[in-house]
Amino acid sequence: MPSEIKTDLDLERLPSGKFATNDLVLHLAQLAYNILRLMGQLGMTGELSPVRHPAKRRRIRTVLQELVHRAALVIHKARQIILDFGQDIGRMMVLNTLRSRLRYPRGTPC
Repeated sequence: MPSEIKTDLDLERLPSGKFATNDLVLHLAQLAYNILRLMGQLGMTGELSPVRHPAKRRRIRTVLQELVHRAALVIHKARQIILDFGQDIGRMMVLNTLRSRLRYPRGTPC
């Protein structure tokens, strides 16, 4: 188990004494780890990198801090719930680029 899964995803201790529960938690952690690694490779390297210096690989903690942990304002208006992320255009451009790269083309089966 990589140390990033234990430290960055907060799995130093497994949550249960039952093997099946811990197996499920580790499989979900592996899925989250792979998704975050892909987000770091596609969205945080190259010209759209929101961090200070170029790199070939980003730690999971850096991906979480730069892309996932975002402050938002929840607005209840006209029977709708709106998330307002503010004017941080750089990160939203990276997230929109990730969305377009990871999206299935129309007409292809999922």
